[in-house]
Parts: sequence; C-alpha cells; structure tokens
Amino acid sequence: MEMLGYILFVLIGMVLGLIGGGGSILGVPVLVYVLGYSPVAGTGYSLFIVGISSLIGSFTYFKKGLINLKATLIFAIPSVLTIFMVRKYLIPAIPDQLANINGFVLTKGLLIMLVFALLMIIASWSMIKVNNEEAESSGENSAQYRLQAIPLLLIAVTIGFLSGFVGAGGGFLIIPALVFFVKLPMKLAIGTSLTIISINSLIGFTGTVGEMEVNWKFLMSVSALAIAGIIIGAYLSNFVSAKNLKPAFGWFTLLVGITVIVKEIFLK
Repeated sequence: MEMLGYILFVLIGMVLGLIGGGGSILGVPVLVYVLGYSPVAGTGYSLFIVGISSLIGSFTYFKKGLINLKATLIFAIPSVLTIFMVRKYLIPAIPDQLANINGFVLTKGLLIMLVFALLMIIASWSMIKVNNEEAESSGENSAQYRLQAIPLLLIAVTIGFLSGFVGAGGGFLIIPALVFFVKLPMKLAIGTSLTIISINSLIGFTGTVGEMEVNWKFLMSVSALAIAGIIIGAYLSNFVSAKNLKPAFGWFTLLVGITVIVKEIFLK
C-alpha cells in the first residue's frame, strides 16, 4: 500500500502540472486511506506536499512568463492569512467528538472527511462542465487583463478557509476566478494558480507545525515524488490540452468524493 501511495503522488503532481489545480484534492484521500494517516495529519501533510510541489512547478511557468504577479498578490495575501488562522486556531479548537446521535458519532476526523468529500464533488463539477468563456480565454493573447478586486478578495478568503480545513490547494476555484474576474488566458491562469497554491499551502502548513508531530522524512520523500510528477506534467502541457483533460479528471474526482462519503458513513 505504501508503494501505491508513492505512485499516486507522482500522478497527483502530473495532474497539477497539466491543469494547474484539482490534483491536490486527491492528496488527502491518498494520505488517509492508502497511507493510513489521520484526517488531521493528512490535511496538514497535504498542504506541505502540494505547496512544495506547486512551488517547483510554478518555476516552469515563471520562465515562460506565464505568471501574473499582481493577481498572485491580490489572491495570496487574504487567503494565506485565512488558511494560517484555520490551521493554527480553528482545527485545534474543534473537539475530537462533536455529537452522538442515536449511536452515530460525529468526530472531528469524520467532519473533515465529509467536508472534504463535498468539496471534491463541487470541484468535480467545475472540471466536468464545459464553459465557453473559459474555452475562449485559453489562448495566450485572447483577452485584456482586468482585475476585479472585491470578487477576488472574497474568493481568496473562501479558498483560504477551505484549504486550511481540508488541506487542498483550491486550484479548481482559483483558475475559474482568474479566468472570469481577471480575464487571464488559460495557461497564464494555470501558472498563476500554481504560485498562489504554493504560497497558501506552505504558509498554511506552518500553522500545523507545533500542533502535531511531523514525519519530515516521509514528507520530503513524497514531496520529491510529487515534484517529479509536476515537472513531467508541466512538460506534457506543451503537447496536451488541459481543457480536454479536465472533464475526465473531473469524473474521477466525483467518483472519489462519493466513495469517501460511502466509506465514512456506511462502511465504518
């Protein structure tokens, strides 16, 4: 099972490199169900793995001039503050057992996994649906950049909260926001998304340090595999259309989200 987990993190990195978001949402299920970590540890570890691999992957896009620094700052500052507060204060404050309803025990771990599964289902829909406006914005010079600060700030805080709570990078929300509210071309949105994810995740992870024991050897090993995957994915993005890959990956994400709900509620 451990070897399978390592292979899956290479594939997660490849998805991140190819479509700039969505792949990180599989990190927590792999950590929890394949590698046997608790939901709290899994969400924390996922932030580090996703953050460091996204940082390396963003360098590839930076060299190509495919990162919008202004949009990165507008997104990163409010979202990173939110994610840090969630990991540092909210997660530790939630009691291990929240409720016991006719024998059904709602624990902190169960709550995290159910919220995560719901997020996966929402993420899958954003990847499955065909959006003409996004497709039209996929060219390098197809639009003039236009920042709509207030919608971006609200989305950034929302992404920060969700990322902190479930350990996902939030790229499936960041990319549509960059396309619709900033009018970035798709490849520029992907590079910018990776940069935002790396900042959010790594600083958010610092909110976890001190709250639990960290297996640094494991984290570095898995992160190295994810980095290898994201470099491969970024290279393959020169030949493969991210627009064509997203729906297929969206259906897979939907299946995983439903599986998490079934496992946590009906197979415990």
